[in-house]
Amino acid sequence: MKLELKHSLSVKLLRVVLLAALAVGVVLSCAQILFDASKAHHALNNDAQQILGMFRDPSTQAVYSLDKEMGMQVLEGLFQDEAVRQASIGVPGEPMLAQKSRPLANSPWRWLTDPILGREKTASIHLMGREPYNEYYGDLSITLDTATYGESFIASSVIIFVSGVLRALAMGLVLYLVYHYLLTKPLSRMLESLTQINPDRPAQYQLPLLKGHERNELGLWINTANQLLASIERNTSLRHEAENSLLRMSQYDFLTGLPNRQQLQDQLDKILIDAGRLQRRVAVLCLGLDDFKGVNEQFSYQCGDQLLLALAERLRGHSGRLGALARLGGDQFALVQADIEQPYEAAELAQAVLDDLEAPFALDQEQIYLRATIGITLFPEDGDSTEKLLQKAEQTMTLAKARSRNRYQFYIASVDSEMRRRRELEKDLREALARDQLSLVYQPQISYRDNSVVGVEALLRWSHPERGSISPDQFIPLAEQNGSIIAIGEWVLDQACRQLRDWHDQGFTGLRMAVNLSTVQLHHAELPRVVSNLMQIYRLPPRTLELEVTETGLMEDIASAAQHLLSLRRAGALIAIDDFGTGYSSLSYLKSLPLDKMKIDKSFVKDVLEDDDDATIVRAIIQLGKSLGMQVIAEGVETREQEAYILAEGCHEGQGWLYSKPMPAKEVTAFLKQARKKAVGEAAS
Repeated sequence: MKLELKHSLSVKLLRVVLLAALAVGVVLSCAQILFDASKAHHALNNDAQQILGMFRDPSTQAVYSLDKEMGMQVLEGLFQDEAVRQASIGVPGEPMLAQKSRPLANSPWRWLTDPILGREKTASIHLMGREPYNEYYGDLSITLDTATYGESFIASSVIIFVSGVLRALAMGLVLYLVYHYLLTKPLSRMLESLTQINPDRPAQYQLPLLKGHERNELGLWINTANQLLASIERNTSLRHEAENSLLRMSQYDFLTGLPNRQQLQDQLDKILIDAGRLQRRVAVLCLGLDDFKGVNEQFSYQCGDQLLLALAERLRGHSGRLGALARLGGDQFALVQADIEQPYEAAELAQAVLDDLEAPFALDQEQIYLRATIGITLFPEDGDSTEKLLQKAEQTMTLAKARSRNRYQFYIASVDSEMRRRRELEKDLREALARDQLSLVYQPQISYRDNSVVGVEALLRWSHPERGSISPDQFIPLAEQNGSIIAIGEWVLDQACRQLRDWHDQGFTGLRMAVNLSTVQLHHAELPRVVSNLMQIYRLPPRTLELEVTETGLMEDIASAAQHLLSLRRAGALIAIDDFGTGYSSLSYLKSLPLDKMKIDKSFVKDVLEDDDDATIVRAIIQLGKSLGMQVIAEGVETREQEAYILAEGCHEGQGWLYSKPMPAKEVTAFLKQARKKAVGEAAS
């Protein structure tokens, strides 16, 4: 019986193959279109990030300087890109420094592309200061119109779908011809063999060669298929290894092997969930190295990397007390202490870490010391989310560094406003000198030998047009930090020398002028030249200008300080050590420094009659100064009883409100004239 054509296997194969090819073509085309949609999403995100990256630095400068004009210039540059629909620079939740927008583009395909790509894409980036402070200034935010991306996506999708279906149909026809003439039976047997292959281990089973087809294309196909199966298994293994490697790179720091910020956030999310359920505290400690930039510059960045590796190992030594440990980037690390009851446990951990850093790091026969500052936040008191806790811990660490280093500090509720106030104050301070907001007042110094006025101390004051009088304790550290202390210090020296010359011309020739030097000024190479020039310009006799340096400033680098003080002495200045007793000087250090005078800190003089410890310290300082041949002056003398005590101990001079408050130059002139009249009257009687 002759098989009817419509019932033949070839016709059935043709029908099945064509239908299958058509279905496969449609599915693959759709899959490719979906993949292209994903690529369009990625392209949109990448373009947004590239745009943000290009404009991050000028935006940071604009928001740091609070410069609206510069901010609008940045936005004008952003809007050169047709896809940018909206942009803004500023702090979220507050009025923007600059913002701009335009309407969405008209596109006939929006009804189709908007559900896939969305009508618009919004992205933002934090605007941060440079290391090591990493201050947060605000965000740069942009919104991209997806119309352009959508039109490109529609065009490529049509081409993909049509070409995919045509290719599938053509392949189906080819397969039908092959099956019909050559491969129907051999392929059936080969398919039987293929069913025995384990997809997870494809190389375990070898396809058998078909008898009679050992040397033709089918035999070659089978051999190639066996090689391909082996290659698939090898590539699958390599792919798994690569995926594991990529996963590790995305979750761990490349240098130290510690979890990175993203991995830390995932870990901390889980820790906070457990802590919330168990009603336990969690401490987040942000550790930032002090002056790590200087270490890199002194040695090398390669040495810096080795130090970071060694530091990571030391931090791992505390892993028994940690719920998580991560490197946030640069010289910053995060430690998470879970399941604690009281805040002091976090303080103990922070102190243990700081104590651990006391031991030097041995590197290439060098002993390198690292110091760190730690900011601490607590869950749930300081925040209920990972982002808030990490942000506040970093802010606290930055603020602690600005105040004093090598310590830890807990978050305080006012940290955000204080950071903003500091930035505004620092900006105003840069312009204070040019705007004539700085001035000097003078406080007389009395000699106990004959109760005469032998000197005055110049004290800097800042009268802010909006904030009023600002304490030097607030703005001097800011000036030291941003470098403006050099210009301010030279202005103070010039004004003080000018005023001293004026008093000498009025007949007060024995008067000295005391001027405070900051640590930054002391180590400035040009200071001796400046002092020498000013004394020559104003014709000041040697030793009439007295420069006061703090004890802690001297102790930072004894050898360097000694050289600078010798240079200042050669320039004709007297050298006094200010706030003596508050630091950690030793007798050997004092003997090695060219000092002329000790100044007893007012904190000891204040309670000298009530506190035996303070009385002992005052007595010891006076005796130490006299034994070293130095003059000793007490500051902060407010009562006759305090004066009587330090006189009895042999103090040479005094300064404080008992004699006079700090006054402008005109009032000091009147004070000096009155003192001279009194002295003349007493001499006449």
